[in-house]
Amino acid sequence: MLRLGLLLLVLPGLAMMAGFMLEQSAVDACLDSGGSYEYAAGTCDSTGNHPFVPFSARYPLLVNGGMSLSVIGLLLCLTGLYRGRR
Repeated sequence: MLRLGLLLLVLPGLAMMAGFMLEQSAVDACLDSGGSYEYAAGTCDSTGNHPFVPFSARYPLLVNGGMSLSVIGLLLCLTGLYRGRR
């Protein structure tokens, strides 16, 4: 139970960070080239000016699901540590 809890505690957070950092590198490259990043389409536009849309607003299922899995993982870890090895 402890191992499963640790996996659920760590892996969703890593997946969210990886997705955010991959997108952030694309945004940075677009802004460095003088464009504006269109968050809804995930493309770089050199003519328009697009508003910033937070990662959590664009991927609510990923963020909320990942946080829920992490909380479940935390509870499994606490249960595994409380019960100990038998």
